[in-house]
Amino acid sequence: MSVTAAPGFIAGGMHCGVKMRRRDLAIVATDDGQPVAAAGVFTKNKFVAPPVVHSKAQLAASSGEAAAIVVNSGNANAGTGKAGMDDAVAMTDATAKALKIAPEHVLVCSTGIIGYPLPMEKILPAIGALSNNLSKHSHLKAATAIMTTDHVPKESVVKGSNFTLGGMAKGCGMIAPNMATMLAFLTTDAALEPGEMTEMLREASDASFNRLNVDGATSTNDTVFLLANGRAGAVDKAEFQAALTDLCNQLTLLMARDAEGVTKIVHLTVSGAANEAEARACAKAIAENNLVKCSWHGADPYWGRILAAAGSCGVDIDVDKSVVTYGGIVVAEGGMEVPHDADAVLAHMKDAEAEIAIDLGVGDASTTTIGIDLGPGYIKENVVTS
Repeated sequence: MSVTAAPGFIAGGMHCGVKMRRRDLAIVATDDGQPVAAAGVFTKNKFVAPPVVHSKAQLAASSGEAAAIVVNSGNANAGTGKAGMDDAVAMTDATAKALKIAPEHVLVCSTGIIGYPLPMEKILPAIGALSNNLSKHSHLKAATAIMTTDHVPKESVVKGSNFTLGGMAKGCGMIAPNMATMLAFLTTDAALEPGEMTEMLREASDASFNRLNVDGATSTNDTVFLLANGRAGAVDKAEFQAALTDLCNQLTLLMARDAEGVTKIVHLTVSGAANEAEARACAKAIAENNLVKCSWHGADPYWGRILAAAGSCGVDIDVDKSVVTYGGIVVAEGGMEVPHDADAVLAHMKDAEAEIAIDLGVGDASTTTIGIDLGPGYIKENVVTS
């Protein structure tokens, strides 16, 4: 189980016709219809989709409570103006009516192509049908219903000493380190207040989802929701934070391994930075550099591209003190190649997951980012024809 692993949550998914064949509508809800503590983090994109705007308003109106989340895939309901906002509201109202809960206790998400109106004549009747088929055992149907270009559903569970955390996510493209980076829905039976949940979710997202950089693109719809029904009672806050971060990290790696066109995942560490902001900026620049990503695709330990990307991104770097390593093997120091075991480095780069590090030689700050390679598969996934 995943999003229904914690007692008190049900879910389901079905095909309603937004997509040609695959499931495209999901609902996650409390099993008794009662609102529970809710928190969310959202995209930083200023070209934001109506469901994000509406869900933010819903959380504000309910003072951080929710009883259900309704999600469609295949269409982002972005770039749709007032009509798109009306459709987002209509989806929450239809879900509330079907589940017999207050409209302000429903959150809404959409994911998929931008600029097209939702087929509401298909979605609204399906919400009623799906609402009658939610269960603890239908989590996989929900996880597959939120997928777009994903190849596999993404689910995970973490057990605490006296609580359970479960979640599902979608995302394998249009992902950059800018909260929240995709869609993810998390549930727990821990007793928490909405305000502290929000801070915990931000911290966990920052340590996980925001470390993943598939292509440097920030979506219009990125959202992460956490629902907590309190059935397990009070929990140790530090333990819960660690468990929440663990769950988010597991989902992050599932997204990385399913990234569009991926053949290699790179765990990139930037250290020796003047401050954390500069470390992150440098890691982002390297992970998004197409020349670097192409070298990763070819399993080429081209350390010069790493240094070139670091040196051109505007952060402080002392090249004379810089160090670049592949798989823990030093390949360059002071901006020049040094003798090393080239065969061992090449073997490491041929693995499905590689570790690369650069020390900027300036300070003590560091960060780690998950990046992927760039090859024909990504281009094939993202050629849009209409």
